Amino acid sequence: MATLEQLKAWMADREHEHIEFKEAKNRFDFDELVRYCCALANERGGHLILGVTDKRPRRVVGSRAFTNLERTKLGLHERLRLRIEAEVLAHPDGPVIVFTVPSRPIGTPIGVEGAFWMRVGESLTPMSPDALKKIIDESGLDFSSEICPKATLQDLDDRAVNVFREKWKKKSGDDSIGKRSKAQTLEDAELIVDGQITYAALILLGTRPALGRLLPNAELIFEYRTSESATHSQQRKEHREGFFLWHDEVWDIVNLRNDTHKFQDQLFVWDIPTFNETAIREVILNAVSHRDYKLGGSIFMRQYPKRLEVVSPGGLPLGITTENILKRQNPRNRRIAEAFGRTGLVERSGQWMDRIFGECIRESKRRPDFNNTDQYQVSLSLSGEVRDPKFLAFLEQVNKDLPGEFHVDDLLVLDLVYKSRPIPLDLRERISRLREGGIVEGHGKGRSTKYTLSRRFYHFLGKKGAYTRARGLDSETQKELLLRHINDNQGCKIGELWEVLPELSRGQVRGLLADIRKEGRAHPRGRTAAGRWFTGPEAADIE
Repeated sequence: MATLEQLKAWMADREHEHIEFKEAKNRFDFDELVRYCCALANERGGHLILGVTDKRPRRVVGSRAFTNLERTKLGLHERLRLRIEAEVLAHPDGPVIVFTVPSRPIGTPIGVEGAFWMRVGESLTPMSPDALKKIIDESGLDFSSEICPKATLQDLDDRAVNVFREKWKKKSGDDSIGKRSKAQTLEDAELIVDGQITYAALILLGTRPALGRLLPNAELIFEYRTSESATHSQQRKEHREGFFLWHDEVWDIVNLRNDTHKFQDQLFVWDIPTFNETAIREVILNAVSHRDYKLGGSIFMRQYPKRLEVVSPGGLPLGITTENILKRQNPRNRRIAEAFGRTGLVERSGQWMDRIFGECIRESKRRPDFNNTDQYQVSLSLSGEVRDPKFLAFLEQVNKDLPGEFHVDDLLVLDLVYKSRPIPLDLRERISRLREGGIVEGHGKGRSTKYTLSRRFYHFLGKKGAYTRARGLDSETQKELLLRHINDNQGCKIGELWEVLPELSRGQVRGLLADIRKEGRAHPRGRTAAGRWFTGPEAADIE
């Protein structure tokens, strides 16, 4: 049930696809109510609030639009087949009616009056075909497991089948796999079902003529361009045949122009390629496994001297965002992903992104860039530039001291600490292991704890002063600075003391002052923000 406190929060927030305000002082057309509820349901649910002005700053004007809410709810259910709740909030400025609309079922758009409604700005409009398709595709049907009715066993390349069979045998350790017939191998791998060819089999093993005839968009187009501003490619190669026929060739083409950077630190010498083979192969696997084959576009791989970009048709799968891509998995083409697992190309579902992020951080390169990703495509860009060779060397050294391999979350934490960025809650459990290994240090207590790379990292860099600056001042030094200001400016206001340590929050400064007061070294006079601070042990309370 909504509350007045919740209403206050809604009014302060911006209007978005999950909330709509209408004045509706005396009436609101029921058909319009139906359409708005339909649009909110199609946008995964929300609230329609009557009796509040639409423009910010919003104010309550009260609404008497629907006097019999039970009858209104019944009418909504008859039109939309959704259980929509309605209630009246007794606000001092007038009654506010709140309609709470649930989300439509996954993969099922809600329609009324012959249209599937959606909101665009402040208006309602019928859904576009693209928006409808996106909802329908949520149902999670695996295109790669569907039968391609016109495909036959002869449409699958024997060379590709042999590569698949040998990789599967090596991964499983089952020598009998190598003795099975072509048809039996693919039946056992569920790439053929009841004698019929799946789209997964065609995408992974199909001949060039078969793909050209049956699924021409199942291709990867490689382009090399000499600069970011180049409008034409210096090399272009189309790979329209089974994945197992070209996946090694694509890496070979990339590697032709893969400059190696040599770094040396005292006795240590190491080479870092512009493009990491593991990361590139994982990007290709990800594109082939997750692209939307119902869309007509091809996968494009564009290589530049210092950057590589892969663009694949279809947005991110349902429930996946660029923020949670390392934590949530929802393979769009599960049958293809299973085939990759059988052949050892991936060890587990979702490992693609772990490996890509991990390799980028290990080589001190920028994280994968998804900035050009939208609902129609996934765009992933990898930078080939090494930002800090010293950090790279440090990771190699501490990895020898830390028990076990670095988990990708460990690398994410180290990357954030190195950049002096806050650690998200879902990564904080990794900090204790890194602190125990002497790789990360914590300074402060509780939520105010600041994390830095360890002293030995800065010694490793030969920048001891940078360590002191990164760590910040210890609490005793901070208290001495506050006391010095109080002593030099008897009767100073607390606002001045905040300025002494601008890098700390007001709560942290108050905590230091509380310690100073308990130690009898200074005290305030006055209990408000206007109170003033003096040196000496006189008892006083801090506000």
